[in-house]
Amino acid sequence: PPPPPPPPPPPPLFFSTQNTAYEILSGLVGSEMCIRDRYDDIPVETSGRDVPEPITSFVDLDLGAAVNTNIKRCKFKNPTPVQKYAIPASLAGRDLMACAQTGSGKTAAFCFPIIAGILKRGLQGGHMNRKTYPLALVLSPTRELASQIHEESRKFAYQTGVASCVIYGGAPAVEQFRAMERGCDILVATPGRLIDLIDRAKISLSRVQYLALDEADRMLDMGFEPQIRQIVDERDMPRCGERQTMLFSATFPREIQRMASDFLDDYVFLTVGRVGSSHALITQSVERVTSYHEKSNMLLDLVEAVPGLTLVFVETKRGADQLEDFLYQNGKPATSIHGDRTQQEREAALKSFRAGKTPILVATDVAARGLDIPHVTHVINFDLPSDIDDYTHRIGRTGRAGKKGRATALFLESKDGQMARPLTELMSEANQEVPTWLTQISGHSFGGGGPVSYTHLTLPTKTIV
Repeated sequence: PPPPPPPPPPPPLFFSTQNTAYEILSGLVGSEMCIRDRYDDIPVETSGRDVPEPITSFVDLDLGAAVNTNIKRCKFKNPTPVQKYAIPASLAGRDLMACAQTGSGKTAAFCFPIIAGILKRGLQGGHMNRKTYPLALVLSPTRELASQIHEESRKFAYQTGVASCVIYGGAPAVEQFRAMERGCDILVATPGRLIDLIDRAKISLSRVQYLALDEADRMLDMGFEPQIRQIVDERDMPRCGERQTMLFSATFPREIQRMASDFLDDYVFLTVGRVGSSHALITQSVERVTSYHEKSNMLLDLVEAVPGLTLVFVETKRGADQLEDFLYQNGKPATSIHGDRTQQEREAALKSFRAGKTPILVATDVAARGLDIPHVTHVINFDLPSDIDDYTHRIGRTGRAGKKGRATALFLESKDGQMARPLTELMSEANQEVPTWLTQISGHSFGGGGPVSYTHLTLPTKTIV
């Protein structure tokens, strides 16, 4: 008799190494209360015309056999709040503006509808005359986040025939050309490199049917609004209404409101929790210091205070290098990441940090948004930012996917006085203990600016708690 057929090949290693929010959501969280119960306590608000009903389980979705199999491989069971509402809205063909904290599963919320839509509609991208024609474009503010989205999209599109590519500055363009030549249906890109390759006639956006902007507020903070508007309005991308657009942001400042108005058509507006709020699972504390020397000595104690990975934020690149060296000289295993590091150095630092080889990562705000580092247990603001939204994003590196976390800020009154009032308001709203001295300082401060409000919206709204 003929020999039996060989067994099917095992899935790639990137499935077996999955250890992000989604795996945690599947119930692998130890003795803590059920993650789904925690998420069910988070208020969700939707606005817009005929908002599609939310899903309650990934079993409710029919994204095609291959995608459904990948959902099982990734061990996804219960969708996060943003996924419950964003996925059915996007599958219905609606434009979407979603405000949700980092670590809430936003990547899957836009990747699943894009992949399913490409397959269902039988769309064809292509590569002709040395030019790539992607079907979906995902814009990201940083190289690290772009790489992370690309890896996630590869998992979700495994064995579907939908190909994902990533392009960003700081890496050889030739290698990115070759990857696109092998197939590129979903293009994940940073704005600068994308404009460069469009102008060099390497990429055309004329077939783009799906546009996703991830961490849109961060892109504006980094000064990318002119480039984003060039890409959307001044190149060959289909117009608003001719493509489907999904815009994701953790905050909703006026610039994002204008962008939503310009880029989205008849859109669903979705908020998970209060826009700009700090995470309820994060225990926040503020320590008063009087000098840089005192801050440095206190840091040596703080990095030992919580077991696990510790992320330390500083204001400048030079400060990151100096603090990494200070920690190393004091026997603390640390690495650092900032904008002057090469892509290879940044990737090596993140890999070492994630693996726990160097459990202390000193970072500028290049690492503050979007990066998926699921096991950070302590965030230390060695240098406080000058904006409360940046503080919110920084501490959002911990307390992800239902896990508890700690955030400690070192407050130097001579430098951080303008942050006293918004910091007091934010901590009070999150039911955190506010030091008496901080409350007193906040009564005399006039700077900062409170958390973002979305009460200006006039669309019909329904609230789900």
